[in-house]
This record gives sequence, C-alpha cells and structure tokens, in this order.
Amino acid sequence: MKNCVGRKRKNRNIDMDHLGVCFKPCGIPRDELETVILYEDEMEAIRLADLESLYQEDSATKMNISRTTFARLIQSAHQKIADALINKKNIEIQKR
Repeated sequence: MKNCVGRKRKNRNIDMDHLGVCFKPCGIPRDELETVILYEDEMEAIRLADLESLYQEDSATKMNISRTTFARLIQSAHQKIADALINKKNIEIQKR
C-alpha cells in the first residue's frame, strides 16, 4: 500500500514581515479571548488583494503560487478575520 502524502508545499514569496503582529478587541483582557490564527501567507494575500488592490492573478504571481491557491488563501483569511471581528476574538499572525 502506498503512503498517501500531499504534494510538497511550494515556497511562497512574502514581501512583508507579518510575524509578531496581533490584534484584539478593546477593553477585554487578552487572556479572556479566544484566538484566531492567521498565517503569514494569508496575511500577505490580504495585503496584496485588499490593500494593494491587485487582481488575484497578479497577486498569485507575486507570491509564486497558482491563482486557485491564492483564491483559497484569501477566502480563508477573510473568513478568519470576519470570525474574529464579529465574535470578538484575538487575531495572531504566525508562520505556517
């Protein structure tokens, strides 16, 4: 029986250091909050698509990934950010 292991992860270009950044709701101590982990590649996708207003194809090229992978990253990032904002959760950016 063959060992089912996923494809090797492609190196992703990340032009900004997003590590060590966190956000939390005002007035609630951090130790009382749930935490949402946003990975640095998801944060870079947010920066390129939402802050730099690049198209997905251009953003994917900058990150050295496929457009479909970029689409999955941006969708995951948007969902995590919405969860944190609506449900008053802490957001931490980490390396994958």
